[in-house]
Amino acid sequence: MTMLMSDRHLVRRRRLIFTVLALMYILVYFYRISLAVVAGDISRDLRLSPQQLGALSSVLFYVYAVAQIPLGPMIDRLGGRMVISAFGVLTSIGGILFSQADSLALAMAGRMLIGVGTASVLMATLTIFSHWFPKQHFGRVSSFMVAIGNLGNLSATAPLALAVAAIGWRSSFLVIGMIQVLATLLVFGLVRDRPAGSPSGPEEDERKLVEPVGMLAAWKEIFGNRDFRLLGVISFAWYGNYLALQGLWGGPYLMQVLHLSRQATGHMLMFTSLGFIVGSLLNDSIARCFFKSYKKTLLAGQILLFILMSVFLLLADALPHSLLAVLFFVIGLAVSSGVMIYPIIRSMFPLRIVGTALTSLNYCVLLGAAVTQQIMGVIIGSYGGIAAGAPPQAFRAAFSFPVIGLAVAIVMFLFARDYSNIE
Repeated sequence: MTMLMSDRHLVRRRRLIFTVLALMYILVYFYRISLAVVAGDISRDLRLSPQQLGALSSVLFYVYAVAQIPLGPMIDRLGGRMVISAFGVLTSIGGILFSQADSLALAMAGRMLIGVGTASVLMATLTIFSHWFPKQHFGRVSSFMVAIGNLGNLSATAPLALAVAAIGWRSSFLVIGMIQVLATLLVFGLVRDRPAGSPSGPEEDERKLVEPVGMLAAWKEIFGNRDFRLLGVISFAWYGNYLALQGLWGGPYLMQVLHLSRQATGHMLMFTSLGFIVGSLLNDSIARCFFKSYKKTLLAGQILLFILMSVFLLLADALPHSLLAVLFFVIGLAVSSGVMIYPIIRSMFPLRIVGTALTSLNYCVLLGAAVTQQIMGVIIGSYGGIAAGAPPQAFRAAFSFPVIGLAVAIVMFLFARDYSNIE
């Protein structure tokens, strides 16, 4: 009976911790994606060029990526709860500052604080899950967390468009800043790094491997692994394609080239979010029941993503809106395969450096988003005009950059070892 009650208590604690961390991660996704719907409003309000808009969007991802370097060792030593809580304060300040910015400099400062503040959330969360959930459940729980996080992606599409129409973009972002404060307090008060009485996690064979590893030694082990570098390349390309469409330039493309309203654009982008959520819930089952491999699941999804992004690049302006919505939904399904990078990393490295390994990989993920969005802004700006009035050929040229990069990354990743350990 005591053991049964203990198991029930453990399940309840897992659910509580998952719920609180999911709320925090929903906010992370909102901040990543939200500029797509309000790009025109912000460009007009702050009088931004395409290059400046691209820089404003990408700066969050640059600082997010750079922050991964010290975050891994910090998470491994201080624990995910303390790191998420401390950095959540920065996110709150940055979100409120961004909502009140009346110049590019202040908006950039707010986005930088948001970038640093949100940088720890997913990696610290997955590190906490490494202690609370068995290894064989890690792929499922990490996929589910990403699926839930995409509710933030969803809220940054049609719901944000409605909120902006009702109260303006500044008030909308101010409300999100207040919710961020609440979420940070919940993490600090309710989350714990590992089960009581467990020094490292649920897997007895890994409890002996938690001796602290020096930062340089951990990075040498991680970046010295050729397969990690190949995984980093495809992670860069995967997230670069996703954020190119969903995070910034997809919104202006739909409004300027296809002449959709802000609300219609939000609804169209929402289909990608829905596809990502559905795919994230299915990926682990697909990997276990069909491919028997995380690597093969990732590859299949990225090949499909390349095909679909090519269709978008060549035919989007010729498709009826109903078929375009289907295309966006299926793109979301294909994009969701990218979450397989996290169970691959969990299988690739021991628990003692898993936090550092996860943040090192996330550096590649977010760098892909930053570089892609900024280079696309430069390409669009080279055609003349402003961010709110670029010609169709500018967008086609810009979207060619991430699509070609994904093709190269897929070919390179074919040579990576398969670390799957699916039971």
